[in-house]
Amino acid sequence: MCLSATTMLNADKTSDVIMEPSVEGLALSTRSEGIAGKLMMLIVAILMCIGVVIVYSSGAGWAETKYASSEYFLWRQLTFSVLGFVLILLVTQLDYHIFLKTSKIILFASIFLLAILLVLKAAGRISGAARWIGFGPLKFQVSDFAKYAIIFHFSRLISEKQSFIRDLNNSYYPLLTILMTVVALVALEPNFSTASLIALIGFILMFIGGVNIRHLLATVSLLIPIAAVFAIAAPYRVARLLSFSSGDEKGVSYQVIQALIGLGNGGLFGLGIGASKQRELYLPLSYNDFVFVVVGEEYGFAGAVAVIALFTGFFVCGLIIAKHAPDNFGKYVASGITIAITLFAFINISVACHLIPTTGVALPFISYGGTALLLNSLGVGILMSISGYKKKFAEKNVQPDVIERSGL
Repeated sequence: MCLSATTMLNADKTSDVIMEPSVEGLALSTRSEGIAGKLMMLIVAILMCIGVVIVYSSGAGWAETKYASSEYFLWRQLTFSVLGFVLILLVTQLDYHIFLKTSKIILFASIFLLAILLVLKAAGRISGAARWIGFGPLKFQVSDFAKYAIIFHFSRLISEKQSFIRDLNNSYYPLLTILMTVVALVALEPNFSTASLIALIGFILMFIGGVNIRHLLATVSLLIPIAAVFAIAAPYRVARLLSFSSGDEKGVSYQVIQALIGLGNGGLFGLGIGASKQRELYLPLSYNDFVFVVVGEEYGFAGAVAVIALFTGFFVCGLIIAKHAPDNFGKYVASGITIAITLFAFINISVACHLIPTTGVALPFISYGGTALLLNSLGVGILMSISGYKKKFAEKNVQPDVIERSGL
């Protein structure tokens, strides 16, 4: 996936951060880019609708038990989906370069919030994993915010450093220092899976941006043993790894067994809407981490493949938008957002199918959760802003000329 993305994005690497292309070039916005933007909006809308239906189906029993209302998850998911779509429409109208100008502020804010979480945990104010910050219902997962902070600031720095991007001291070390700071703070929450994915997104952006491949390989070769030691330092992570590698059914975790049973129950076309047998009594977090299992059980192999096809379409549309972005900053931001959302979807689906060890990664736009859905909607809105930038710039500059020639 990453290699194909790099091939599609391997375009002009000239270094202006905010380019001012000619009106003539912008007026002829490519047809493929326009189709990609509209298709992405349709795909995201369909995914959100699937999310509302599946979250209600999989979470009604849990909501009845915990909140005394079977519709609790339904209305929250529906509300956040509507807010998310409105956010997409609003951000689409913005100039995406605002995130270039504010990327440093966003990065420092994310590092500050991650540090605050660890301080609160050390002080005993937070027990267990320190991942959420806020008050009452107004809470969000800081690692999701940090992921976008890395995408914005890396896109800015890689764009600014294009003329010396392969330089070790002036380019690679500053990028690596920023990335490892955020990754370390997220890993110490502890949230090893999200920290690993943020690191992967950062390395992919550096690779696409033209960083010396030998520097990347040397760093990865050093980080893999460190990550392995960190992974086996916690008993629950060791249990997950042993469960995944076990060839004996008795050694496989309860969640994985119930997930595979659920996918098997679905057959080719599924049991039908609301007919999942695993969702309430057997499968924990069926409305969140294992929501794809409910998709497979209720809609069968056909429904599961349809969801995978939607995310594949999202990935292709995102790459087209990145390829035709008007400047390097837009190209790297579009690449980062597209890869991040698709990568999280791939990990969630792979866990549900027992292709990789169990980890707590939600399925974008479908899993229950408000802040993750809103942040991903922000990402889609930025993709739409990048996609429509050429057309807006052309209209803005051509319209006065048309008025002048019309004699008005």
